[in-house]
Amino acid sequence: MGTSLPPTTVLAWFDRHERDLPWRAPGLPAWQILISEIMLQQTPVSRVIGPWTEWVQRWPKPSAMAASTPADVLRAWGKLGYPRRALRLHECAKVLAADHADRVPEDVATMLSLPGIGDYTARAVACFAYGQAVPVVDTNVRRVIARAVHGRAEPGNPSRSDLADAEALLPRTPRGSFAHTAPRYSAALMELGALVCTARNPRCDDCPITGCAWVTLGRPAHVGPRRRVQKFAGTDRQVRGLLLDVLRDNDFPVDRTRLDAVWTTDTPQRDRALDSLLTDGLVELTADGRYCLAGEGS
Repeated sequence: MGTSLPPTTVLAWFDRHERDLPWRAPGLPAWQILISEIMLQQTPVSRVIGPWTEWVQRWPKPSAMAASTPADVLRAWGKLGYPRRALRLHECAKVLAADHADRVPEDVATMLSLPGIGDYTARAVACFAYGQAVPVVDTNVRRVIARAVHGRAEPGNPSRSDLADAEALLPRTPRGSFAHTAPRYSAALMELGALVCTARNPRCDDCPITGCAWVTLGRPAHVGPRRRVQKFAGTDRQVRGLLLDVLRDNDFPVDRTRLDAVWTTDTPQRDRALDSLLTDGLVELTADGRYCLAGEGS
């Protein structure tokens, strides 16, 4: 299996093509890398660079964010999408400041106990912040392994076998222990999936891998259900975003009429979106019946 993605070949390619991303700078604290990983979930890199830079300047350590209100964090999140991520990160910051000496813990198990930290994020921080040789599997890595190793056009549903596949590929020393290059190799696989082995129109002629199983088999088409492409226009997500825009643009609670005006084409949908924002804790209803961002209702 390992011969399909030889570390020397992948790392040599990465040395030439690695993007200059600010969260890859050496010596960054784990907290700032954690922020990047949260922001990058389901969000393109190009949209994250600016907000990430502003956030690490404003909140260079967890206690700085913990001292801010949830509304401050939601406003700073802007239009990155899926704003519950911001709220959970604020909760995480409070736990880190109170219980972990203002520092992101190093071990995966402890990180998984933190608010909003899932398996991928915990492993990514352990790998990229602390240099641990743990497998890190995102959509790009799953696609590269599916093609190069298993000969499939697309990966199947996520499973624990993804971690086993990625771990088997990590560089090892002759004695069998993980080499210090393992974290960089994990980053290289991600980059390969993001830049070359893309979901649509993969650039196989530019790929450094000469033994790709998928190419060897003649690049067979995907067999099985297609991944559903998430649309945005007209969805509850769009309506939620429009409602949040009104509240982010005001430092004080607003009347319901202000919110009703942003989406008049489907009243039940607008009501459903507003109810979901209240349920998620992103929006609060004040005692006098107005609406505001979380933390501004008292």
